[in-house]
Amino acid sequence: MALFNKILIANRGEIACRIIRSAQSLGIQTVAVYSEADASALHVRMADEAVPIGGALSSESYLVMDRIIQACRDTGADAVHPGFGFLSENAAFVAALQKEGIAFIGPSSPAIEAMGDKIRSKELAAEAGVSTVPGKGGIIEDVEEALRIAGEIGYPVMIKASAGGGGKGMRVAWSEDEAREGFSSARSEAKSSFGDDRVFIEKFIENPRHIEIQVLADSHGNTLYLGERECSIQRRNQKVIEEAPSPFLDAQTRRAMGEQAVALARAVDYVTAGTVEFIVDDKKNFYFLEMNTRIQVEHPVTEMVTGHDLVGWMIRVAAGQALDFVQSDVQMNGWAIEARLYAEDPLRNFLPSIGRLQSYSVPTSEQLSVEGATLRIDSGVEEGAEISIYYDPMIAKMICHAPTRSEAALGLAEALDRTVLRGLQSNRDFLSCILRQDRFLSGHLTTNYLPEEFPDGFEGVVPSKEAMQHLIAVSALVRYSLTEQAALASSVVAERPARVGERWRVFSNGHSASVGLIASEDGFTVVGVDFEGETFERSIVGGWFPHERSFELLVDGELCAFQIERRDPRMVISLGGANLDFLVIEERLAEYQALLPKQNSSVDDKTVLSPMPGLLLSFAVEEGQTVEAGDELAKIEAMKMENILRAERSGTVSKLCVEPGESLLLDQEILEFED
Repeated sequence: MALFNKILIANRGEIACRIIRSAQSLGIQTVAVYSEADASALHVRMADEAVPIGGALSSESYLVMDRIIQACRDTGADAVHPGFGFLSENAAFVAALQKEGIAFIGPSSPAIEAMGDKIRSKELAAEAGVSTVPGKGGIIEDVEEALRIAGEIGYPVMIKASAGGGGKGMRVAWSEDEAREGFSSARSEAKSSFGDDRVFIEKFIENPRHIEIQVLADSHGNTLYLGERECSIQRRNQKVIEEAPSPFLDAQTRRAMGEQAVALARAVDYVTAGTVEFIVDDKKNFYFLEMNTRIQVEHPVTEMVTGHDLVGWMIRVAAGQALDFVQSDVQMNGWAIEARLYAEDPLRNFLPSIGRLQSYSVPTSEQLSVEGATLRIDSGVEEGAEISIYYDPMIAKMICHAPTRSEAALGLAEALDRTVLRGLQSNRDFLSCILRQDRFLSGHLTTNYLPEEFPDGFEGVVPSKEAMQHLIAVSALVRYSLTEQAALASSVVAERPARVGERWRVFSNGHSASVGLIASEDGFTVVGVDFEGETFERSIVGGWFPHERSFELLVDGELCAFQIERRDPRMVISLGGANLDFLVIEERLAEYQALLPKQNSSVDDKTVLSPMPGLLLSFAVEEGQTVEAGDELAKIEAMKMENILRAERSGTVSKLCVEPGESLLLDQEILEFED
């Protein structure tokens, strides 16, 4: 059966690029759509054609069905792939396309409606014999009803948007006060994100795992499951790291979950790729959460362990082709782990980091030291791209496949360490840190993993003593190389021999170390005293050149990947996710360092600054109002998430500096307190 002639991708970013690649591999032409903010985006340049569809806000572009359908008419596209998010699970969009005679590469409108409503989907799941979470179904009308139902179920409870997804419109409440606040904020966020403020309440299962089953069905009666994905590493109910298979499931539980997922898909005549999500307790009891009637962000890990192109199959199935394999053919080979690389600042509570990717490069599989590791990068940006406030701040999905789970984890950590990002902050080092943790490597995961492992937030990677000595030695090597280059240039001009010192003083975070370098044919021997007064010695093979942002050195026989960002006269050097700021000067000049003026570090605590770029939704206070520490001050929307700004101290508000509805810059003044 013939495939489509031209597919329009009703999406943006990395998933649009991903779909374009699969379509083009099948010989199908592609059409990209783009907003004003995405005019120069990568997916626009990758597609065969591109059509503008409106303003920067998604409500003015990617969510406007009429403009996308008109783009299909204008380009002659005979099919639409929605990706994920935006209109991917909008039954009205599917119906509108069908009316135009345009194929939707996804499920039918009735299947989307049935599974899109979380209350109805749970009823259908129970009818199909699928295990469901204990709770109370039905729409919750007001806060008093919410409190009554939560009390009947017993705390903790989960308050969830009926039309929700991606962690939006979702709150966990451990008490009546939290349920009262959570109900209001969940409804507000659901209304903002989905245009639907209906919520329901169910029992929150403590210490759970989030494990999902990938299903794939055609229109010829074939419905299969392609194993599972473990998605328990989450922050604010959004996935951070995913993997396939799960380190927890045994063959019997995997088969039971897969068969239930298939039963649910068949119950709604599901056709295409989809995901049935389960919550699993520590005794391997599993309960249905929801079905995502679209391709998932984390689909690459399934593709890498099964060898099946899910996006390709979505296209083929939508064109009427039958699956050419059966359930017994599905095998899971090796292990794949995915990390979501975001433009956010983990050291500032993961606030969005907006700006231009001044430098961006990723490693290749050949650069990884882990034998048998294969790296895949799904990205929708490239060097020079702008990460804007309007959309999800994803830079890339980085996926590593290897024969074993530990090899996949360490290979992915190494790939992150070798990824160069300049111009904005990212969660790169946070991801690398998780992948190297003993608990992660042991597979002891729950959805509480991050709060338990980082109760005070992420404060950066603290290098081991060995890594610290590596960094001290390499900082001296870098300064030696820079000084040598400058001395050689000077000697040419002045016609006198170059002179470079061999003893160096290394300063970092209030500490100092003393280092001596002895050059050899293939590198250096470094002998020194570290920040703790301990003597160390390093043999370094290789060198560093001033144009390099990342480089490799053989340190005591171990291949180490370093990154450097020069901020002359200082430098930041990274190793294994640890970043240290260094000032290195010749030993004979070190005494002058103490004479440098100290920076004034006083902070004005009367002013409240915006902790992120975003949109000021509302103030919870007014001028002249007295507040206590912890009281709500304002709500800020950033990257489609609603954030509550709270007072850090008691005081009286003297001035509101901005108006609701204004766009805020990072560290922009919001309000002031009286003296």
